[in-house]
Amino acid sequence: MFLSSLKAAVTRALCLTVAVAAPAQAVAATNNKPVRTLAVALAGESTYTQRFLEQYNKIKDPANGYFSSKGVPYHSVETLMVEAPDHGHETTSEAYSYWLWLEAEYGHVTGDWAPFNAAWANMEKYIIPSQADQPTNSFYQANKPATYAAEWDLPSQYPSPLRSDVSVGSDPIAGELRSTYGTSDIYGMHWLLDVDNWYGYGRCGDGTTSPSYINTFQRGSQESVWETVPHPSCDTFAWGKPGQGFMSLFTGDANYSRQWRYTNAPDADARAVQAAYWAYTWAKEQGKESQVADVLKKAAKMGDYLRYAMFDKYFKRIGDCIGETACPAGSGKNSMHYLLSWYYSWGGAVDTSGGWAWRIGSSHSHFGYQNPMAAYILSNVSVLRPQSATGATDWATSLQRQIEFYTWLQSAEGGFAGGATNSWKGRYAKPESASSFYGMYYDWRPVYHDPASNQWFGFQAWSVQRVAEYYYVTGDAKAKKMLDKWVAWASQHTKLTADGKFQVPSTLQWTGEPDTWNPANPGSNSNLHVTVLDYTNDVGVTAAYARTLIFYAAKSGNTSAKTLAKELLDRMWANYQTPKGVAVSEKREDYKRFDDTYNATTGDGVFIPSGWTGTTAQGATIDSNATFISLRPKYRQDPDWPKVQSFLNGGPVPEFTYHRFWAQADIAMAMADYARLLDGGTTPPPAGIVASSSDVSVAEGKSASFTVSLSAAPTSNVTVTVAKASGDADLFVSSGATLTFTPANWNVGQTVTIGAVEDSDELDGTAQFRLTASGYSAVSVNATEIDNDKAPAPTCSVTVDTSNDWGSGHVGRVILQNFGTQPLTNWKVSWTATNDFTINNYWNGVFTKTGRSLEVAPQGNATVPPSGSVEAGFVANYSGAKPVPSGVRVEGQNCTITVK
Repeated sequence: MFLSSLKAAVTRALCLTVAVAAPAQAVAATNNKPVRTLAVALAGESTYTQRFLEQYNKIKDPANGYFSSKGVPYHSVETLMVEAPDHGHETTSEAYSYWLWLEAEYGHVTGDWAPFNAAWANMEKYIIPSQADQPTNSFYQANKPATYAAEWDLPSQYPSPLRSDVSVGSDPIAGELRSTYGTSDIYGMHWLLDVDNWYGYGRCGDGTTSPSYINTFQRGSQESVWETVPHPSCDTFAWGKPGQGFMSLFTGDANYSRQWRYTNAPDADARAVQAAYWAYTWAKEQGKESQVADVLKKAAKMGDYLRYAMFDKYFKRIGDCIGETACPAGSGKNSMHYLLSWYYSWGGAVDTSGGWAWRIGSSHSHFGYQNPMAAYILSNVSVLRPQSATGATDWATSLQRQIEFYTWLQSAEGGFAGGATNSWKGRYAKPESASSFYGMYYDWRPVYHDPASNQWFGFQAWSVQRVAEYYYVTGDAKAKKMLDKWVAWASQHTKLTADGKFQVPSTLQWTGEPDTWNPANPGSNSNLHVTVLDYTNDVGVTAAYARTLIFYAAKSGNTSAKTLAKELLDRMWANYQTPKGVAVSEKREDYKRFDDTYNATTGDGVFIPSGWTGTTAQGATIDSNATFISLRPKYRQDPDWPKVQSFLNGGPVPEFTYHRFWAQADIAMAMADYARLLDGGTTPPPAGIVASSSDVSVAEGKSASFTVSLSAAPTSNVTVTVAKASGDADLFVSSGATLTFTPANWNVGQTVTIGAVEDSDELDGTAQFRLTASGYSAVSVNATEIDNDKAPAPTCSVTVDTSNDWGSGHVGRVILQNFGTQPLTNWKVSWTATNDFTINNYWNGVFTKTGRSLEVAPQGNATVPPSGSVEAGFVANYSGAKPVPSGVRVEGQNCTITVK
C-alpha cells in the first residue's frame, strides 16, 4: 500500500514538473515513465522520502504559485515581501541555485533528470545575461579593468566621484577565459530579476519584456533595502534623471553614458556547482551520467568565471592595502585573496559603436559566502574542472584558503565570526581592527551594517552546511575539528520545547577579535566570543541547520547530532505544514519603514540629493521627498497592503506567512538528505578507505599524487593495495602501491604517486586505479594523462578590423591582446590582402607595404604586458573589390586571429 502511494506521488511530481518547468525537449523526455532502480525503490520506503516528494509536489504545483508563467521561480509565493529583494515576485540567483539543487535531489529519488536539465536551461535563458544583454565586452581592456570610485559609509555621501588618479591593477584571467571559451562575455548569474516586470523597466529599456534585470543596493554599507532606489540594470536614460538616468545617484562624473551592468552573488553560483556535482554523483550511480553531461560542462564554465569573486575590487595587491593612492596596483595574481567575496560585477556601454567595458571584484569576504565544497569540486572532480589553464589550480588554492578562513574566524564558543576586507570601509582606509588574515583586516560585520551582516544565525546554518558536506565527501580532519565545536555550540542553544515545537538561535552578538592568522600556529581565539540574544522557529534556517547536522552525523557517527536533526525535522513537519508548504507566521515590525522620510540625523529613509529629480517606470517622482513606498506606488494595489497601511496608521503589527522558495526547497532537501544518509539505523557508517581526490591529472613524463587514509580507527593493521584496474598503459603507480594503516595512524594521509610515461600521441589517456583492503569497500581514483605533444594554447589574439568601409576605402584597426603571463616584445603583425590598396595614413604603428602585403611594427609601443593590449590604425584606399586581409599572423606567436 505504501509503495502504491509513493508511486502516485512520484507520478504526480513528474506531471507537475512538465507543467511548470520543462522546455519542449524536456517534456518529451519526462513523458516516459522513469526507470526505478531497486536502490530508488528502497529509498522510497522511507517516511522522509515520502515527505520530500510531498513537499516537492507542493512547490511544483502551479496552483501554489511558486513559478511564473515562464517557469521562473519567485523569491516567495507572496508578493508583499521586503527583505534583500524588495518584492516577493522578484527572484534571485539564490532561488535558482536552490531550484537546481531541488531537482538534483528529485533525480536521485526518481531517476528522472529532465527537470534538472530544464532548470539549468531556464536559468541560462533568464538570469545569465546573453550576448545581447552584455554587447560590448569585446572592448574590455584587462590592463584597465575599471575606474576607481570609493565606497562611503552613508547613502548621503553619494554619488561617489570617479577617480582616475587612483591606480588599479590588471585582470590576469580575462585573456585566459576568452582564449578558453572563445568569447569575452561573462558566464555568471546576475543576482536580481523582476520576474513579471512589476517595476516596468523591461529588458534594456523596452519597458515591456519580462523577466527584466534590475538592481537596488549601490550606496555603501549603511544602505538597507528601505533606502534603495530600484533601477534597471541596463540604463538607457529612459527613466531616472533626464540625460543621466540613475547613474548620477551612484557615481560622480563629468558626463554620463548609457550602460549595462550586472552583479553576481558568488554564493549562488557556487551552490549551482554543488547541485551539478550531486546530479553527476547520483546520475552516475544510476548509470545515467550522460543525461547530465552537458550541464556539467556549463557548471565547470560557471566556476571558471566565478574566480572573479576572488579578486580585490580594483585588482589591488592583497594585504596591508592602506591608502587609495598608496596601496599598489596588483600584478599577476597577487590581487587574489582566493576567497568567495560578496560579489563581482561587470558592465559596459550600451552603444556598440563607442564601446567600452569594465569588471570589478570585491574586497570584502564574509564567512557566510564561503563554499569549500564547491572549491573541492572545481579542483578535484574531473568532469567539473574548469577548462582554463589555471582555473582548477586557483580553486585548489581557494579550498585551502577557505578552510583556513573558517579556522581563523571560529569563536571560543564555536560560532563563526564575520570576515575580512582588503579595503577598509571600501576605500582602503586605515583599519580599526588589529587582527588580520593574510594582511586583510577582520570585520565583524562585512559588507552591510543595517542590519549587521553577521548577527543572523541563518548565515551559520547555510555556510556550515557546506563545510559538513565537504567533510562528508572528503573526511577532512580540519573540517571535522571545526564541526565538532560548532555542532556542540549550536546544539547547546537549540530548544526542544515541551509542546512539541522548537527554537533555534536567531540573533547573535559578537565581542572581541580573532587572533591574527598564523598558518603554522593558529591561535585559540580566546578573545573572540559570540552570544545568542534571541531564538526563532524559522523553518528555512532550521532546515539548513538540520542538513548540517545530517551530513556531520552521517560521516562522524555522532548519534546526538542525528537525533537532534530528526527531532527538528519531525517537529517542523508536525506543526507547521500549510497547503503550500511548511511555514510559520512572522510579525513584521520593520514594515514601519515603508513611509520613512529621509532623516539626516539618523541616516534612515531614502536619500536623494537636493535638486536631483527623475521618474520611475511606475510613474513615481524621485526627489528629496521620496520614501520607500513613494518609489513603489504599485504596492498600494497589493491585496495585503491594507494591513500594512493600518500598521502605519497606528494599528497592530502586520503578520505574514511567507513561502520563500529557498526555504521550501531546503525543507524538502533536508527530508531527502535524512532519508538517504541516516534513516535506517543508528550505528555509525562502516569504516572506509578515504582518497583525498577521486580524480588526478598527470602531466606526460611527470607524476602527481593524492593521499589515502581510513575514515575510522581499525582494531588491527589494515593493508590498502593500489593497482590499475583499467585504462591507458602509459599511466602507472609510481609509489605507494601498498599502504599500511594502524590503530594509531589510520587518519594520517599516506601518499600515492601516479606517473605518466612520455609517448608520441596527442591523446589525453585515462586510467582507473582501485584502492582495496580486506573487509573494506573498494574506492576508485580516475587518472588523466595531460599530453605534452599538443600545440600550445594561444597566448594572444589579434583582430584586424576593416568594417568601417565606404566602398572605396576604409579605416582599419589592428588590435593585439596579450593573454599570456609574459610580455610580448617587438611584435609584428602581417597579412596579405585579396586586392591591391594604398595606405594614406597610419598611427600607433609603423606600416610597411610590399605589393598586397602589409606589415605592422611597433611605434613606441614595442612591449605588450600580460593582460595588456595595443591598437594601431590606418586608412586604406582601393578600387574594385575590397582588399580583405588574409593569412594574418603575429611573428613568433601563437595567437587567435579575427578578421572583421
